[in-house]
Amino acid sequence: MKEYEAKSIKNVIILGHLGSGKTSLTESLIFTSGGIEKKGEVEKKNTVSDFTIEEQTRMASLSTAIVPVEFKTDKINFLDAPGADEFIGDISYAMKAASGAILVLDATKGVEVGAEKMWKEIRKNHLPAIVFINKMDKENVKFDEILDLVRTKLGKQAVPFCLPIGKQTEFKGFADIIDLKARIYDGQQCVDGEIYPDKLERVQTLRQELVETVAGADEDLLEKYFNGEELTIEEIKKGMRLSVISGEAVPIMVGAATKNIGVLTLLHMIHEYFPTMAEGGTAVGIKPDTEEKIERKCSDDEPFSAFIFKTLIDPFVGTINIMHIKSGTLKKDQEIFSSTSGDSEKVGQLFLLSGKTQLPVEVVHAGDICAVAKMTKILSGSTLSDKKNLIVYDKPITPSPTMYVAIKPKNKADEDKLSNALAKLQLEDGTFEIRRNKETNQLLIGGQGIIHIGYIIDKMKNMFKVDVEMQDQDIVYRETIKGTATAEGRYVKQSGGSGYYGVVVMRFEPLADKDYEFDEEVFGGSVPRNYFPAVDKGLQDTLEHGLLAGFPVIGVKGILTDGKYHPVDSNEMAFKMAASLAWKEACPKAKPIILEPIYKIEVVIKDAYLGDVLGDVNKRRGRVLGMEPADEGYQKVVAEVPEAEITKYTIDLKAMTQGSGTFSRTFLRYEEVPGNLTAKIIEEHKKPTNN
Repeated sequence: MKEYEAKSIKNVIILGHLGSGKTSLTESLIFTSGGIEKKGEVEKKNTVSDFTIEEQTRMASLSTAIVPVEFKTDKINFLDAPGADEFIGDISYAMKAASGAILVLDATKGVEVGAEKMWKEIRKNHLPAIVFINKMDKENVKFDEILDLVRTKLGKQAVPFCLPIGKQTEFKGFADIIDLKARIYDGQQCVDGEIYPDKLERVQTLRQELVETVAGADEDLLEKYFNGEELTIEEIKKGMRLSVISGEAVPIMVGAATKNIGVLTLLHMIHEYFPTMAEGGTAVGIKPDTEEKIERKCSDDEPFSAFIFKTLIDPFVGTINIMHIKSGTLKKDQEIFSSTSGDSEKVGQLFLLSGKTQLPVEVVHAGDICAVAKMTKILSGSTLSDKKNLIVYDKPITPSPTMYVAIKPKNKADEDKLSNALAKLQLEDGTFEIRRNKETNQLLIGGQGIIHIGYIIDKMKNMFKVDVEMQDQDIVYRETIKGTATAEGRYVKQSGGSGYYGVVVMRFEPLADKDYEFDEEVFGGSVPRNYFPAVDKGLQDTLEHGLLAGFPVIGVKGILTDGKYHPVDSNEMAFKMAASLAWKEACPKAKPIILEPIYKIEVVIKDAYLGDVLGDVNKRRGRVLGMEPADEGYQKVVAEVPEAEITKYTIDLKAMTQGSGTFSRTFLRYEEVPGNLTAKIIEEHKKPTNN
């Protein structure tokens, strides 16, 4: 592949609902452009972009793949993104490298939930876009209904570029409403012809709507249109390009990726209407030491800077960092500086990626996407720059995990391999969390849902040969007291030789604003001051395991009021044990209770599901704090809910809202468990000690 500069480079992300045909479209784009001689198929597990075992097994994209295509004077880097929104972290990072987007819809299903979510991401990132309605060769496809759905759900700026010709297996192309040509595809090439007479009236109507949309992109075109003059094809295309780049128009294309129908026209549209990287505006970052804003043009003449948007772990090569060159050039053996970590590294292997295929290069220009290997100190989200011209680009904001599961290796000999595998996989995907819970002795991994977590577990097995089993997450409860109680703790052992003698009288009180506090009200030296720290430490050690179910005790103030000591046999150990005994004596009289973790959740759902979600929150012992409008047609519900009720909420919410609902969770505090649940919790957590 030859070298390309920013004026000829376009980075296009392909998005859509799971199963809409993104990977088939990507494969067809490579084939149609001449990048491969034989076209692969998802079902045959031989496509360029779905190359991992996990993707081939599930027949779905689970990680963004880079596929460069040469077409006319352009180099188009296609980014085939995952369809499941649980991989929003991967998608958000890939968006940072994109200059345009293709939203793929399944003609048999219309605008699915995943497509709506991806459309929001496109709008949020201000990307020029084209809607590609795929699978037009399938049964029961009604173009007019799909068109209405697209305009309703995606906005009036979505304008049809064509009118389909033929239905189901007879679908063979479309009428191009700009060029007024029939584009007929035979699987290998596109043949232009005259538009069928029965289509002409509808084509003219759609053409008029499109002209009205694009004329407003340019003052001269608008004046000509208002004067009743006919716009030329060149003028319409000029207006279309300006409208697409500004986001005022989103062309709607039709096709069938598996039969290569519409794909050549799509390539032409990307060539004609999408901006090059040189036209995409400046990249804005900050100077690390002063946080002064810096702008960089996408030009070879600017100082080098790049953003690492993806990291891969290759079992043979090691770490592979995929980057978007924001400015300047990158050459083999060039020294680069990570503005984020402060480490300098020398570029060894420099290459382009086409799926899993590595294409070695000597230099990469501004705007392009490339990869480097074995730079272990540089992670996804890092900014690379010239050491004399430092800059840092913002990372995308990604959601924290919404679901946790406990894992353990099926083979105990794999304990060390498991830790190593998780650490490496976290380099690939910073949106999943690894947490060791010492209280429950569980190793937890957190992700955006069961598909996300399942992908991590599958990858551990396939890449690192570590097979694990999943278990439900144990809730970490706490214990406290609601009343005040006083008790004596007496630890006396005097049977010859060195003995133990420690007696304390302690009062225990509830503490509202702290987990623990120690104080003393000793008079007359009944307990020497040098033993106060031992009493404090003994009490803290004891509170690590409560008397009800063994949970840590919080919200307790221990006050030493009196005691006794022996001039010979008293020591620190004796007073530690005495404090422990005092607590054990006083606790049952101080109204001990169990506390559970309470989380704040923010649920974003369509208006239609508001009632269902509110009712469900109540069933989960939750308290709704408020509601507010989110995006158009959506509501945000803010509530407080016990963690025990939301461990699998992400699954339940999707089922309740047909996949459209999302939520985030944040720990708030601990609250008393209702009395009717306390006995069950105590029984469950005392079982292991009773066996």
